Amino acid sequence: MTPKSLGRLARDRAAKRLTSAFAMAGDLQAGLVGISETLQTTVAHGTALQEQASPETRAQAGFSIGTERDGRDGRRDRPVSAGRSDVFDLTGLTAADLACLARDWRLLARPEQLPPEGDWRHWLILGGRGSGKTRAGAEWVQAEVQAAGRRTDLRIALVAETLGDAREVMIDGASGLARIARRMRPVVEISRRRLVWPNGAIAQIFSSEDPESLRGPQFHLAWCDELAKWKHADETFDMLQFALRLGEKPRQVVTTTPRPVPLLKRLMADEATRLTRIATAANAAHLAPGFLQALAARYGGTRLGRQELDGELIEDRPDALWKRGRLDEIVVKLAEPLRRIVVAVDPPAGGAQACCGIVVAGLKDNGQAVVLSDCSVEGTGPATWARAVVSAYRRFEADRVVAEVNQGGDMVKSVLESVEARLPVTTVRATRGKFLRAEPVAALYEQGRVLHAGRFSALEDQMCDFGVDGLSNGRSPDRLDALVWALTALMLEGGAEPRIRGV
Repeated sequence: MTPKSLGRLARDRAAKRLTSAFAMAGDLQAGLVGISETLQTTVAHGTALQEQASPETRAQAGFSIGTERDGRDGRRDRPVSAGRSDVFDLTGLTAADLACLARDWRLLARPEQLPPEGDWRHWLILGGRGSGKTRAGAEWVQAEVQAAGRRTDLRIALVAETLGDAREVMIDGASGLARIARRMRPVVEISRRRLVWPNGAIAQIFSSEDPESLRGPQFHLAWCDELAKWKHADETFDMLQFALRLGEKPRQVVTTTPRPVPLLKRLMADEATRLTRIATAANAAHLAPGFLQALAARYGGTRLGRQELDGELIEDRPDALWKRGRLDEIVVKLAEPLRRIVVAVDPPAGGAQACCGIVVAGLKDNGQAVVLSDCSVEGTGPATWARAVVSAYRRFEADRVVAEVNQGGDMVKSVLESVEARLPVTTVRATRGKFLRAEPVAALYEQGRVLHAGRFSALEDQMCDFGVDGLSNGRSPDRLDALVWALTALMLEGGAEPRIRGV
């Protein structure tokens, strides 16, 4: 193994310590001595390193730290506490042994990415975007599978917001289970929504959109990803707890960017929970150059930055028009037909990364409105968001599309009609500020006249962060604007503002 090949190790602080030894060495032998000296500062990993080497290699290399002779036969090594004055002599390791060492997650991981010690049922990882929390969750699952032995009936639940998220992030993502396995790699049986390991362990995939699917199955372990934005969070989590009933110590890891939702707060307060916080900056070695600087320049010190980058749980904005606790109380399962349904669209005003707000809402016979879906799309051109509007119109069998034309004029209607020529479009033009337009809609919520048919995390985040001066991050409240237009069209027609033509 050459210094060049060991350059792959430079992925985090522990790996950089190893490769620095080779950078200072002129040949392989000197490099091995340098590694041996460097490992004096990582003696806690002694047992893990020995497990990666063959008995013959251990004998040749003279492993001594973290072990002592078993007094019964004087031959077997057994682990003891770190802190001994002995060190590893790794000069006898082969290139294959060093390559295995280089891939050991217990050596490469940052301390906060490793499972906590002690007796716990929930390991809750609150992390910023790109902080390495997904990798920590996947490695925990893989380690539990490998620890189960050559044959096992281990059963695992993988739960995400949607089935697509489970596959794209938890399984096939850069830090997903199908990518990080170095040995005992699972086979993905996507048609059966499961992963199967060579030793018999099986992980099943579930979505927060279908809590009832967790009735029946039972598990030893679970990994819940992005719990704070699950659609039916409480019901899904409750069903999972009933299913975690196999083995002597059922456990679950929860990896999520924090949001002040009641379920997450209850989980944080649970005595059986061990909490880990990870900031995005802690994973800088794995992120694109300039990524952190760009985000810090735009979001540093803001509420959104503290939540999405620092992994902080940020409570509702004091002057916001909506409170999250109130939104939690109005989530219902719609079981009755609606008298009228509209799709409201707030076209993007910015560049390629701007969001087009698309919200679907309906009116019940008793006069209550129900928000049916947030179909907003980000980073798309006019043709794409127009197709998303038409798709929502058809899916919900809506009566009309309500489109704001402040940012596009007649072009907005033309783009929509180019996708669906007979699309019934009502154009609206705002003449007052966003806060003034939103106040009457917020009053409808206070009066109990608006319900939500599910959880809409991105929309709710804007609602609970919208004050007199707009969103705290300074961005356009695109989803909220669409919501305001939808509910105005359904419930506030005839008012002076906003003026709606052609409904």
